[in-house]
Amino acid sequence: MNPPAKGKPKYDSKRAWSEVRALMWEHRRSVGIGLVLMIISRASGFVLPYSTKFVLDDVIPNKDIRLLGIIALAGFAATIVQSVTGYALSQVVSVAAQQAIARLREDVQGHLIRLPVRYFDSTKSGVLVSRVMNDPEGIRNLIGTGLIQLTGGILSAIAALGVLIHLNWRLTLVTVVFLAIFGAGMSVAFKRLRPIFRERSVITAEVTGRLTETLGGIRLVKVYTAEERERAVFGKGVQRLFANIAKTITGTSLTGTLGFAVVGVIGVIAMYVGGRDVITGAMTLGSLLTFVFFIAMVTAPLVQVASIGTQITEAFAGLDRIRELRDMATEDQEDERKQSVPTVVGHVKFDQVSFEYEPGVPVLHDVTFDAPAGTTTALVGSSGSGKSTMISLIMAFAQPQQGRILVDGTPVSDLRLREYRHHLGVVMQDNFLFDGTVKENIAFTKPSATDEEIMRVAQIANAHEFILGFPQGYETIVGERGVKLSGGQRQRVAIARAILADPRVLILDEATLSLDSESEHLIQEGLRRLRAGRTTFVIAHRLSTITSANQILVLEKGQIVERGTHAELLALGGRYRDLYSRQYQMELDQFINPGEEIAATG
Repeated sequence: MNPPAKGKPKYDSKRAWSEVRALMWEHRRSVGIGLVLMIISRASGFVLPYSTKFVLDDVIPNKDIRLLGIIALAGFAATIVQSVTGYALSQVVSVAAQQAIARLREDVQGHLIRLPVRYFDSTKSGVLVSRVMNDPEGIRNLIGTGLIQLTGGILSAIAALGVLIHLNWRLTLVTVVFLAIFGAGMSVAFKRLRPIFRERSVITAEVTGRLTETLGGIRLVKVYTAEERERAVFGKGVQRLFANIAKTITGTSLTGTLGFAVVGVIGVIAMYVGGRDVITGAMTLGSLLTFVFFIAMVTAPLVQVASIGTQITEAFAGLDRIRELRDMATEDQEDERKQSVPTVVGHVKFDQVSFEYEPGVPVLHDVTFDAPAGTTTALVGSSGSGKSTMISLIMAFAQPQQGRILVDGTPVSDLRLREYRHHLGVVMQDNFLFDGTVKENIAFTKPSATDEEIMRVAQIANAHEFILGFPQGYETIVGERGVKLSGGQRQRVAIARAILADPRVLILDEATLSLDSESEHLIQEGLRRLRAGRTTFVIAHRLSTITSANQILVLEKGQIVERGTHAELLALGGRYRDLYSRQYQMELDQFINPGEEIAATG
């Protein structure tokens, strides 16, 4: 599943509203309570404005103190009810909105991490973080007070309009004409603002992604004194974001200005026409003042609708982006049509495999080899020869364009990946550690592991001694990406983690690259015990570490140019012999004790 093609986005308003209805139905209890509270609050808000008519037309002319007391008491009670229901409304729907945001974040993250690896290879991590954390934020305006206030504003306006018709239908008709103009303007504005808000999410994700990269590579930035360059790149992104926000401010300001203009025009008309009606006796002074109050109750919610509508438009833009992500097929969905993998023996075979990342640029070409269960296959070759790509294919991070990769006679493409990967163990060239304790990182492959199991695998990986040297021992925090450990220490923790997984297929991608000669010598025996009975694939630049492999494949430009055991390839006198001789001479030149490197070849 490739990432969605870039270009002009398509907005599916029908589907967006369907998603909104689904969200509201999921939280129907809170939304229902919110709507009831909102109706009570809005209804109680009618009491004081409408009571003005009785005060001016009945109480004052007749000097009716008793009626004035009743009206005042009703107004006080209505104010209390409006305050209480307003507070309760905010509490109920705000909590529901935050719950909806949390649940949507969980769903999006759960879907995201099950997407194929190729999607992550083409998308910045900052962009993905933004989709998980920022895009769901907008739905608080759908489940929360936003949509309910929008509904309340519309209902209040309709109810107030009914009162206005009762007081003076001719004046109300003129008012409705201007309100219709305002509504049409809002519709156009929201339609134009939606793509701008959507673009803001994209820009924010890109800026966040660059910032994440800069902070993650801060040591490299400082080594090459690139602070100003990174500041300039980030600054350009921030300015793009500012320009986008300025557009939305302009749009929302125009809608607000239009709203105030409509209110002003309606007010002038009400003052002139209503004043004439009072003079001619067609309307009482109390009715006119009440009419003015209720015009405010019609126009104020509609002006508020402009603000809330902008927020809802922004929420729709976030839902658009979330929908793009959730429409992508996950590996679990792809697994549904594949066969189960109850057990894996570990017999791996490449059958005329060809692969390319970019069309027309082959990385592997017609690769064929057989790795029987329990054997060790070493991959040797210069950088870019295809070694890491072969490992990636074995782990099913990608699928070949031609040929097949078989595991126990079944194509990997036909296996359920989650089940298949349960039988894999890996120590990568760039070992990733989580910001937790040493114990947690070793137990990552088996969270239920006991302390004894963790210590045992750490001893095999030659990590137990240096771990006990820390003040907190196995509870030592390793820092983000294991930054508080040395390269060799991270490597040994990663090896212990792989040992704990007890895999049937083991992948060692430069597993001893970061170790000094002494540590490497100590760990080789542990690795040999680990490899016993497991199908192992080893990538190693130090050729002395693969002399015991059952077969060595020499790759150049994506093809196997030589194959055999260490002794056979040395006797062949070809590419492997050349690589080995050059490395041996290099180690002599660097004053590395050659005895350590050739002892295993005798």
